[in-house]
Amino acid sequence: MRIATWNINGVKARMEGLLTWLRETEPDVVVLQEIKSVTEAFPADRIADAGYQCVVHGQKGFNGVALLSRLPIEDVVTGLPGEPDTGQARYIEALVTGDAGICRVGGLYLPNGNPIGTEKFSYKLAWMAAFESYVRGRLTLEEPLVLAGDYNVIPMPADARRPEAWRNDALFQPESRSAFRRLIGLGLMDGIRACHPGPGAYTFWDYQAGAWQKDDGIRIDHLLLSPQAADRLRAAGIDRFTRGWEKPSDHVPAWVELAA
Repeated sequence: MRIATWNINGVKARMEGLLTWLRETEPDVVVLQEIKSVTEAFPADRIADAGYQCVVHGQKGFNGVALLSRLPIEDVVTGLPGEPDTGQARYIEALVTGDAGICRVGGLYLPNGNPIGTEKFSYKLAWMAAFESYVRGRLTLEEPLVLAGDYNVIPMPADARRPEAWRNDALFQPESRSAFRRLIGLGLMDGIRACHPGPGAYTFWDYQAGAWQKDDGIRIDHLLLSPQAADRLRAAGIDRFTRGWEKPSDHVPAWVELAA
């Protein structure tokens, strides 16, 4: 079972690239962030033609998350229970069943938090606290669980080409990184790091200053696995080739593959 995450940065603007990627890589489950579409306007028909059913938690103009699956899904959750602002569409979840068994997949778009010292940073930390509480409860189910998405956190200096450039950014603040470590401390595994411990495993390159051409990237898109999912981890990767496509998102897909 291949589970992928991609901050698509506008599903309508990136539709052709999304369909090409689905056709070329054939993931079983995909969580999308920043679809920037209300639920009713999401292009589910075109994605269905590619073989995927969709569940969507949309928002007009901003945010928005979706889950695409080639496998049967049930027990859908939209919105993070306990989140500080229910008006922002940032979380979606479903139980997926395939040849590899069941897996609960959560897709999240964590708040950016900039600028530091404003209510936006406070909201980021409050959302992370609510997410931590929710995940703690989910882990008591003792089932395979993959929590994938744009966390808007650079966990370690090795997750940035130039960590010093992010010193004053909400993505790299001690509070943000500490909250991420608390998630890991619940018993989760960082799927990408487990398979790619070295430098250069980036998932985001800014549109400005030739960041892509200079490989001036950061890793902020993560797939965290419960112990039951970690036991089945077979491979993980980052489809960085999509960043070189015409009209790309500034993020690229990342994925894990679970064995039966």
